[in-house]
Amino acid sequence: MTDLETRAAPPGAPSLRRAAPALLGYAAVRALGLLALALWSAARDKSAYTLLTARWDALWYTRVAELGYGYEVRLPNGDVHSNLAFFPLLPWLERLLAAVTPLSYADAGFAVALLASVAAAWGIFTVTDHVYGRRAGICAVLLWAVLPVGIVQSMAYSESLFTALAAWSLYAALTGRWLTAGTLALLAGLTRPVGLAVVAAVWAAAIAAFLRDRSAAATASSVPDRSPARPDSAHSEGRAPGARRALGMLLAPLGAAAYVLWVGHRTGKGPLGYLDVQAGWRNGFDGGQAFTRFVADKFTSFPSALAGLGLIVGVGLVVWLYVVCVRQRQPLPLLVYAGVVTVLALCASSYFGSKPRLLMPAFPLLLPLALALARPRTRRSALVIGAVAAASALYGAFWLNGSGPP
Repeated sequence: MTDLETRAAPPGAPSLRRAAPALLGYAAVRALGLLALALWSAARDKSAYTLLTARWDALWYTRVAELGYGYEVRLPNGDVHSNLAFFPLLPWLERLLAAVTPLSYADAGFAVALLASVAAAWGIFTVTDHVYGRRAGICAVLLWAVLPVGIVQSMAYSESLFTALAAWSLYAALTGRWLTAGTLALLAGLTRPVGLAVVAAVWAAAIAAFLRDRSAAATASSVPDRSPARPDSAHSEGRAPGARRALGMLLAPLGAAAYVLWVGHRTGKGPLGYLDVQAGWRNGFDGGQAFTRFVADKFTSFPSALAGLGLIVGVGLVVWLYVVCVRQRQPLPLLVYAGVVTVLALCASSYFGSKPRLLMPAFPLLLPLALALARPRTRRSALVIGAVAAASALYGAFWLNGSGPP
């Protein structure tokens, strides 16, 4: 265990004051990204706000909020793009906010994304602060903010909402708040298919806690107890944490399971109906075979070979970061969560350009970099973050004004 690990913050209620430097830094990075997007879009006679709220997946979410499920597009090649592919929590929040405010559905989606991105940053800080300390927590938040595709955090997409729910569920699991962890995992499962990663993390944490309790009980029973007999109420209090833990485990998968089963009922195709909906988008899980072929095809010519080499380096970096996370002995819930998110992102069979966006919720992968960044003096770390933030802002503006997120 590293020195930084031993300086973890004591358990307790997360402090907004303690997280303030991280949140202010996050807000500054995101403001820089939005400013760069506004200037770049204006130079190209485009609306930055439209790019953030009414393009690509954001438009699909808005349609679900406004019209409900059932909308689909049939492509000339026979593919069917159904809005059943989009999980319901973000559209529900858009509809709720539009109902109680003058905002349109698109405006509500943007507002939810902005609020959720701050909640996600706070959650990332709180998890990292709990494990490695405050300085590492600030660095982790800033690294998440300056990701090359960080502009998605300000779009009317579900990534920010999902990351917020995942981060706070992980923190609840790390601190033994099992009902909170299970409830947030349930909501994450209503947000994106990768909500399964949060469920797996909560289950892993709960099973590990059960095994620790069982081991401790076995050790205690092997030592003669000469203390006065305790009333039955004491034993019932000892069982209460186990009951809450079991209930949290039960709650965790209900969100994803409920939506997938509902889609199967709606399509008339049973429990696997959601997979058919995803197949209509040419999306699925094939263990990475399609992505491997996609990368290999890049080496058929010299210019594209550079892109192929970049993809290999990028995947290698992700795998290396996960290995470092394991070597640094991150808590089990973080390792399980990051591992499942990474596998699902890299092994999806379509939308290869969206893989960096799909990896964005895997914030535990950033913790080794956050630890490294936390060691130098503040001025040096600030210079590094500032330079990367500027590059990220420019890339985000270029990206959204080009092909954008698929």
